[in-house]
Amino acid sequence: MAVFVALGAFLMTLAGGWTAQRVTDRRHLVLGLAGGLMLGVVGLDLLPEALHAARRSVFGVPAALLLFVAGFLVAHLVEHTLAARKAAHGGAEGLGHRAPEVGLAAAGAMVGHSAMDGVAIGAAFQVGGGMGAAVALAVIAHDFADGFNTFTITSLYGNARRRAVAMLVADACAPLLGALSTAFFHIPEGLLGGYLGFFGGVLLYLAAAEILPEAHHEHPSRSTLLCTVAGAAFIWLVVGLSGG
Repeated sequence: MAVFVALGAFLMTLAGGWTAQRVTDRRHLVLGLAGGLMLGVVGLDLLPEALHAARRSVFGVPAALLLFVAGFLVAHLVEHTLAARKAAHGGAEGLGHRAPEVGLAAAGAMVGHSAMDGVAIGAAFQVGGGMGAAVALAVIAHDFADGFNTFTITSLYGNARRRAVAMLVADACAPLLGALSTAFFHIPEGLLGGYLGFFGGVLLYLAAAEILPEAHHEHPSRSTLLCTVAGAAFIWLVVGLSGG
């Protein structure tokens, strides 16, 4: 049953990536929506789950929040290190000259997160059918956003379309592999919470420092802002329907 549900996540991820490809003539709206989806995933899904799973504190601060800040800073340092290296070799600034490696690394993180979604499905079905169904609803619904964001992020940093499609396919396959893996091992809850916190920091950096500024750079319109709000509201709806 877990693998069958993960197949639904596979199809939903591909649907999200296909949608991102088909609306390239409204690129600013796509980026605005992607930024809102990522903001919603971080603030309404990843962080609450991270705080619940990793309850330990370090010097008065929840470990999940420390890792969240660490993820944000690591993403910032990686991007600027790669950008500085590219500039030192004669690369110009601007969107078309951003380091493609950053996009691939970010998409790789999305693939890792999708694999963890599959693990969550498998683990939930081990607990019981009701728990498995609730987790499956949440995962399948937000995998549309994962596919949308994976293709958008990879393309945003100047990667060729074939690379973006390859990362999308990898992201779609990841839940299947994650669900299958639960037959062989179990991830401690504290470790999972730390991972979610760190990954949330990476996503927030990409949304706030890259995707949303680019969305409003040439098209500072209300429609772009509405797409951002709609993306965050969609994740809120998904979280609410899945019971938090």
